[in-house]
Amino acid sequence: IGIQWLLFRRGLGASNHMESTGMIRSDKGIPYPDVQYHFVPLAVRYDGNSVVEGDGFQVHAGPNRSKSRGYVRAQSADVQRPPEIVFDYLSHPDDLLEWRKVVRLTREIIAQPAFDEFRGEEIAPGQAVQTDEEIDDWVRHHCETAYHPAGSCKMGEGGALDVVDSQLRVHGLQGLRVVDASIMPRLTNGNLNCPVVMIAEKASDLILGMPPLAPSDAPFWQDEHWRTRQRPGVPVRQHY
Repeated sequence: IGIQWLLFRRGLGASNHMESTGMIRSDKGIPYPDVQYHFVPLAVRYDGNSVVEGDGFQVHAGPNRSKSRGYVRAQSADVQRPPEIVFDYLSHPDDLLEWRKVVRLTREIIAQPAFDEFRGEEIAPGQAVQTDEEIDDWVRHHCETAYHPAGSCKMGEGGALDVVDSQLRVHGLQGLRVVDASIMPRLTNGNLNCPVVMIAEKASDLILGMPPLAPSDAPFWQDEHWRTRQRPGVPVRQHY
């Protein structure tokens, strides 16, 4: 891929792949965009291990704030022994419900007239996958991580599972703080880079003993009918 791009300025390396993105609400009653989309001008697994031969495009989509919870556990006092990491994906039933909405909304988007000249046969999940049970089975076998885990170092004031205090200092150790996404109690919308930059800025202030900044109450737009409709002009869906 790299040689083809360097020598001929074409091929899979000619694109940054994630050429556009968007966030939407999947249903009425959700106050924030709970689904994130990335539109990709080729058909490839997220881990890059395989590419569909021939022309194609795809949509990477998924819930923004998974409710499933895993854990990271030290297996030994030996620092050379890796920890046990269990993500426990799809362990919360609401995550599968969100995935059904993601699949059906994505199909609705691709079915719009703007895609008529580009749309071919659906490669995956494929038109044979339609019912809730079929979508659930497909998701369990094919969904992938987006490489943005968080929340493995609980913040608290000395409980059995608490790792850091409110100053990000590790309990029981001097001169050590945790300053990354692991101290976040839950996922935010979008990727974690910007929140982690903010955490680092706050940690710098804590280390320097600087007073906190004044609270910000920046306004944001929200559909006034978000409780009763998923989007303007469309009847509320009763089932997914």
